[in-house]
Amino acid sequence: DISYDPQRYEGIGPGKISVIVEILTNNKNRTASNIRTIFQKHGGRLGTTGVASHNFKQLGIIRIEKKAISDESILELATEAGAEECISNKNFHEIFCSKEQFYKVKIAIEKKVDNFIHSGIEWRALNQLDLKEDQYKSAVNLLESLEEDDDVQNIYTNLKEKKLN
Repeated sequence: DISYDPQRYEGIGPGKISVIVEILTNNKNRTASNIRTIFQKHGGRLGTTGVASHNFKQLGIIRIEKKAISDESILELATEAGAEECISNKNFHEIFCSKEQFYKVKIAIEKKVDNFIHSGIEWRALNQLDLKEDQYKSAVNLLESLEEDDDVQNIYTNLKEKKLN
């Protein structure tokens, strides 16, 4: 019987970006070694707990398809439920709330909307770093390599996205 353990790794990438990697593994030693190697190969380093997470806050996030509910209705519903923010873009509504309020907000919204694109607790960067193009490319290569690891579930970073020429 194989058991999988959730783990969180924190590291610093090219240009001093902060990276949080959430993994699920049945072999902590193998995974730690793989993640450390990926960071090193891309000019970053794996750090101790807190090295990256101080640049983030944990938020409850709910994403709902745009066609499921109108902008006005979701804003009203989210506000009444205790959400901190509700943003509607052209594809979906995104509702943000404190980690502590997440289940209360989720249950209130589930009464009116029966399916979500996504809901969960995520790490959100407090500030995003805008890197020069060469550092940006190195940072993106690091993130893509992490994503290719089978044990990696989620990656959070404070790298500001940009379009490359």
